[in-house]
Amino acid sequence: MQVTYWAEHAWLDTNVEPGVALEVTDGRITAVRKGAEAPPPGAVVLRGLTIPGLANAHSHAFHRALRGTVQVGSGTFWTWREVMYQVASRLTPETYFSLARAVYAEMALAGITAVGEFHYLHHAPGGVAYSDPNAMGEALIAAAADAGIRITLLDTAYLSSGFGEAPNKHQLRFSDGTAEAWAERASALKSSGHALIGAAIHSVRAVPAAQLSTVAQWAEARRAPLHVHLSEQTAENDACRAAHGCTPTRLLADHGVLGPRTTGVHNTHLTNEDIALLGSSVTGTCMCPTTERDLADGIGPAATLQREGSPLSLGSDSHAVIDLLEEARAMELDERLRTRARGHWTAAALLRAATEDGHAALGWHDAGRLEPGAPADFATVALDSVRTAGPVPRLAAETAVFAATAADVRHTVVAGRHVVRDGMHTLIPDVARALADSIAALRS
Repeated sequence: MQVTYWAEHAWLDTNVEPGVALEVTDGRITAVRKGAEAPPPGAVVLRGLTIPGLANAHSHAFHRALRGTVQVGSGTFWTWREVMYQVASRLTPETYFSLARAVYAEMALAGITAVGEFHYLHHAPGGVAYSDPNAMGEALIAAAADAGIRITLLDTAYLSSGFGEAPNKHQLRFSDGTAEAWAERASALKSSGHALIGAAIHSVRAVPAAQLSTVAQWAEARRAPLHVHLSEQTAENDACRAAHGCTPTRLLADHGVLGPRTTGVHNTHLTNEDIALLGSSVTGTCMCPTTERDLADGIGPAATLQREGSPLSLGSDSHAVIDLLEEARAMELDERLRTRARGHWTAAALLRAATEDGHAALGWHDAGRLEPGAPADFATVALDSVRTAGPVPRLAAETAVFAATAADVRHTVVAGRHVVRDGMHTLIPDVARALADSIAALRS
């Protein structure tokens, strides 16, 4: 299939260009033509600023059901976790498919074309395997296909509730018992045109140290992305020091987990040595600012990590909101609060974290750019809404990053297919209803 999209403005590398024709054949960009002052005959018109598709590098789809219910009253990450367990206990492959399909459609409406699903809800209540041991993971892969976006299923090893402790009753659904059993089950998952299979270590408290290398070697053998929650909470750091005499980062380094295909999620409470280990190994950092502030986790040293060599990506994690533009500006604005100085990242640098580097963290190494040969995945942000109207076009990237929201995404194209057109999902006509119904089913 051949189609030409005409972008009123397009973000190419670090510059905003007016009048850009994007020629697409069989889901890939075959030509990028600047200086097209008017749409070529038959072209699909994209009014606004067209950017590469956004990569949501860290998602727990079922957490979307918590939105609006966990913002009431006081508490900590650990009290929030108890509410999360209650939602997890109600999910089946069928209800998880319905919920994830709606969540991924919400992501498409926000300009997200690829999601990294950090997936640990593997088994039936009590830890009993389904007849298809990967029924829950397959439900997520199918949900992404129905919603029209790409997915990297980061199948997660989650084996213990703490250092030397067996899984609690809630976590039995998460555990395969051993890393070897996890690897055997995960090996049955297969990549497809819209889906890649990666791995994850839930955290150093959830995978015994002696089994960390099993997960790392599984990912290395497949050249697959490997993600891990890292130093999100000071309590985890304290427990790791008590158990092993070192920080979580050092423990991961000593067991071969760090490296260019590995991404640490949050990386919030780090020592200078931790930062040096992550940077020198080119281990990535996925920041999730809306979740990190929603759960009162803290502000991680993202700017320092990047300077030391750790590539940055962004995720919406618990989906307090699904808005990668908000995640991008929040990283800059949180750093301003932490340092009382402005200007740590340009709009172009923040967009790179949300696009090219996010896709790389998920194993989609040829995505996240508007150039020939790349997948035809892009999104268009309106420049005439009440939030974005006014600035001159050459500052369109700054306007998108620092003023626009997910509600300003007008079009989303994935593999050349118009998934969102004029703010409406073309595959799931009423995403709000799909979300409401799938969440209500978990409360009945």
